[in-house]
Amino acid sequence: MKKYRNQIITIALVFGAFIIINSLIGANIINRYITRLMILSCINIILAISLNLITGITGQLSLGNAAFMAIGAYVSAFFSVNLGMPFVVSLIAGSVTAAAMSVIVGIPTLKLKGDYFAITTLGVCEIIRVLITNMDIVGGARGFTGIPKKTTFTIAYFAVVLVIVVVVNIVKSTKGRAMLAIRENEIAAEAMGVNTTKYKVVAFFISALIAGFAGGLFAHYTAFIQPTTFNFLKSIEIVTFVVLGGMGSITGSVIAAIVLTILPEALREFADLRMIFYSITLVILMIFRPQGLFGTLEITDIIAKFKNKKIKKYDKVQMTSDK
Repeated sequence: MKKYRNQIITIALVFGAFIIINSLIGANIINRYITRLMILSCINIILAISLNLITGITGQLSLGNAAFMAIGAYVSAFFSVNLGMPFVVSLIAGSVTAAAMSVIVGIPTLKLKGDYFAITTLGVCEIIRVLITNMDIVGGARGFTGIPKKTTFTIAYFAVVLVIVVVVNIVKSTKGRAMLAIRENEIAAEAMGVNTTKYKVVAFFISALIAGFAGGLFAHYTAFIQPTTFNFLKSIEIVTFVVLGGMGSITGSVIAAIVLTILPEALREFADLRMIFYSITLVILMIFRPQGLFGTLEITDIIAKFKNKKIKKYDKVQMTSDK
């Protein structure tokens, strides 16, 4: 029982938090506006984790996750509206299409290193946005309307839980260790027999799959999407989540996505000045905490450190009393 104690506590906290929040929503204590912010926070968390896998954990700076989000959003919307497919099938179709596109893009580009890969993904992002703008079958520049509104807080919440569980298990697996080795020193990883291109493509594939999944959730929540939503600024926004939270920290990505989703809304009363305050806040955080809020640490690492400090402090007190 002790072996599974942490897992049981985590599951209890996850379901406990959901029951409390859902009860507050049902009692109208949490209004529709706050519920909207929570759902958008969940979608942004998924996007942040998707980018963190390729950028924070594998060490490859990508500026193209907005493109994979767009593919997931448009394909899932097309399957729902034009083909009449169920919500789950539409989500899977959007996610798989985004992942397939990542393989087409990733195999030739992931052989590039450093800034070259980032520039290439940025170019791909703009190409996909322009292509969507000129496709009348999905509304073109006018946008895609009439998408069924299927994404609820329950779906968004457990989608986040699913993505976190999947990514955490990937990072702890042998593939995850190979990705971390590539991040730390790609040349050394190659020397140890790690097929760096293969693992970078795998990370890029999973990252795009998750980003496409987030896009599908977004499309089925807003019920309207347009190409300008998935432009270069959206990619920068996702990168900001990862950098602020900490490169390689899933906990950091979760916290940063929530903070940066709520902060612009909290500053809305300042009208045009709110974006200045938002930018200044980010600059201050980057000056005093350049490694991000959590660095490469997870919440479990912080709890373990805290426990070790308490144990050491207790041991010192015991040794003093013994003397």
